[in-house]
Amino acid sequence: MKTKKMILYALFAALTAVCSMISIPLPFTPVPINLATLSVFLAGGLLGSKGGAVSQLVYVLLGAIGLPVFAGFTGGFGHITGPTGGYIIGYVSAAWLTGFMVEKLGQGYYKNIISMTAGLAVCYLLGTVWFMYITSTGLIAALMLCVVPFLLGDALKIATGSILVKKLHRLV
Repeated sequence: MKTKKMILYALFAALTAVCSMISIPLPFTPVPINLATLSVFLAGGLLGSKGGAVSQLVYVLLGAIGLPVFAGFTGGFGHITGPTGGYIIGYVSAAWLTGFMVEKLGQGYYKNIISMTAGLAVCYLLGTVWFMYITSTGLIAALMLCVVPFLLGDALKIATGSILVKKLHRLV
């Protein structure tokens, strides 16, 4: 079982890397559109709190040491300390909270939606606070740059993630 868990953690770290690389930069914000949060939701929902967090921590560490796993095929510690670093670090917390809530609430489409929404909220919180700190931007401006443009896409990722977790849970 230990080997299987390690393989799953690595698989979800790799999935997050692939989903991060597929990104669309927006001209008005340093935060790109990508599918990374979908992978974060899947990691938490399928691997649980510990496994989800470990898989995302592996992803963050790979990027921190310079592997090009972040959006736009980038890597390096500078990305973690830069304006979007709080969102990248937020992946670990989001996966943990998503997994924790799925463990407590159980599996189900609407339960998964609630769990993933909570995970996204913590990612938004950490990322936005860090963005505000690094860029000296006010709360409303930071929300308009880093949260509001992504709400619809993240809602679609949550809906997709909830369906996938419900379908794949018994296989993992």
